[in-house]
Amino acid sequence: MMEKPTLDSSEERTWLGEGQSEVQLATSPDPTGPNDDDRPAWDSKIQYVLAQVGFSVGLGNVWRFPYLCHQNGGGAFMLLYVFLLLIVGVPLFFMELAAGQSIRQGSIGVWKHISPKLVGIGYSSCVVCFYVALYYNVIIAWSLFYLGNSFQYSLPWEQCPIEVGTNETVKECASSSPTQYFWFRKALNITNSIEESGEFNPIMTGCLLAAWAIVSLAMIKGIKSSARVMYFSSVFPYVVLFIFLIRGTLLDGAIDGITYMFYPKLEIWGNVQVWRQAATQVFFALGLGYGSVIAYSSYNPVHNNCHRDALMVSSINFMTSVLASLVVFVVLGFRAKTIALHCVAENLGVLNLMSSNGSSQPWWPWFNVTDPNSVSLPEYRQWYHEHGSTLGQFTDCNLEEEMNKGVEGTGLAFIAFTEVMALFPASPFWSTLFFLMLLNLGLSTMFGTMQGILTPLMDNFKLLGRHRTILTVFSCALGFIIGLLFTQRSGNYFVTMFDDYSATLPLVIVVIFETISVAWVYGTDRFLDDIELMLKWRPPVVYKYLWKYVCLLAMVGLLAASLLRMVFKGPTYTAWNQTAASEMTLEYPGWALAMIVLLIVFASLPVPIGYIHSVLKKRSALDVPPQEGPGPEVHRELYTKCNSTDQLDSNSHPAPCEEDGVRPRTSFLPVGNEQYRLLPQQEEEEGEEEEEEDTGV
Repeated sequence: MMEKPTLDSSEERTWLGEGQSEVQLATSPDPTGPNDDDRPAWDSKIQYVLAQVGFSVGLGNVWRFPYLCHQNGGGAFMLLYVFLLLIVGVPLFFMELAAGQSIRQGSIGVWKHISPKLVGIGYSSCVVCFYVALYYNVIIAWSLFYLGNSFQYSLPWEQCPIEVGTNETVKECASSSPTQYFWFRKALNITNSIEESGEFNPIMTGCLLAAWAIVSLAMIKGIKSSARVMYFSSVFPYVVLFIFLIRGTLLDGAIDGITYMFYPKLEIWGNVQVWRQAATQVFFALGLGYGSVIAYSSYNPVHNNCHRDALMVSSINFMTSVLASLVVFVVLGFRAKTIALHCVAENLGVLNLMSSNGSSQPWWPWFNVTDPNSVSLPEYRQWYHEHGSTLGQFTDCNLEEEMNKGVEGTGLAFIAFTEVMALFPASPFWSTLFFLMLLNLGLSTMFGTMQGILTPLMDNFKLLGRHRTILTVFSCALGFIIGLLFTQRSGNYFVTMFDDYSATLPLVIVVIFETISVAWVYGTDRFLDDIELMLKWRPPVVYKYLWKYVCLLAMVGLLAASLLRMVFKGPTYTAWNQTAASEMTLEYPGWALAMIVLLIVFASLPVPIGYIHSVLKKRSALDVPPQEGPGPEVHRELYTKCNSTDQLDSNSHPAPCEEDGVRPRTSFLPVGNEQYRLLPQQEEEEGEEEEEEDTGV
């Protein structure tokens, strides 16, 4: 393989910034950081892949992606998603994997490695990870609550409860449904709006404590302990999804659901909001910007094929979303068919009451109205459109209308799915399986999120690195204390607030700065050179243009679209009204809007603060007058690339390579492998003076 020509000295100094020592980018970015020799490593490649898949495949694949397909054209949305995944998702995912693996640091250390001015990117990632961890563990607590209630027959959400005094059905449940009543009243005991805080929910507080205890115990020994849990938490959801798919295909209405899912509506490609939703889903599905991808890849060997990992994990993520969508649409198809047939039975009951007077009428149906099981849905709908619609007493039992009532998020998991599982034979078994799956999906993502917080802090603060256990326990304890906000009766509204606003904009901003850092500050050619050293082959040049232009423009467009939507539509949330026993959309009060703004600002603020701090630090260093007399000698070494055929025997003295005074190229990749040799500083031109300064952005 031909060696790339080294950069001209003047060109390199322009990027580095007034003579920064070249070795600074080629060695550990923080001298106080942990020794790389002591850095933990994955026991096997399968362990690493399971960790990355477990983090990227989360609850959003089960309850967000199917909803977006449902609402945005089915198969047409999938094609759009794959297109954006290939041109935006995979390149950015590959970029984070390569950066973490080459520098072998967490998110703070990676961007500090390029330039101290960019260190705020890593801190922003940590803040967003903490936001997500706060409310994500609440969802795990909800799953624990439902899992505990699944070990009884019959399931507590199968029927409405009876009031003790009157022996009548509870009005709120009778006006809604047993599953809605159990979710909003028994599980959450929710208030009518976010302005009514209410007292703490003791059961949910206990479940949240249990959730944080599980995370703490699994993370307490770093990747060594969490990786062992990954073998189960990452694989078990796939087993459950396949079981549900096989069971679901045997249900009446399953084919209707699958047909509805894959039927393409290409006209949605002209809708800008559909593009925004698809890009957002790609963005969150791969876990970009959290720092967790960087943290996990930093424990890899330097020569691991991270390009293959990027393609493999992205493909697994997409196929998991498709698998989860099949399961969801099969179940929703069965649910819609059940509701439609129940509607037919109710209308036949009305016809039965009219049979004494109306059986001789010309509009009287030709089928047997006394046996609802013998009447098919198409037969009833044909009669309804010919005669029944003119009578005013009957309703159209439309299967497609029921399918159009799409549900997402907690509504899908804790209302729609629980309703369907109550109809299954041996319903407690299926309920236990489902909520075990949700629990493991949430935990595997939670482990990655916490790793995105702990790894950067331990890499950049020596004291924290020496006390991993204390840091882990303290972080989980702090998360539980702040998480009490979500266990009050209005807590679900705060979960919605954090989910909708605390992570989206800050993460997009983080990824924009990440892309600028690699593509424009460090340079795509240099980055590809470093990847070539790791992989022993050079990735396609198309990545250069995707990073510099396509990904950057896509992220800026996504940021602009999200901001415009927030400004013109206004932040709203869905509340449950106890009196009406129904959901309604409300606007956030002023203090809640201020809270949203503060969440976004606080997560984005480290980026400009890091830049300003670095600039002020450099200026203060320049203002210090030089000491008189000879200063302490600075021992520095330069590295230069040699041909592998010139390697020396391990027992011989190192001899300098013949580079004829050409200055070496700065490198992302940590030095010390067999393709580099040390050159004493004095072999360079005598009298050359260099100032230690940070990289200029």
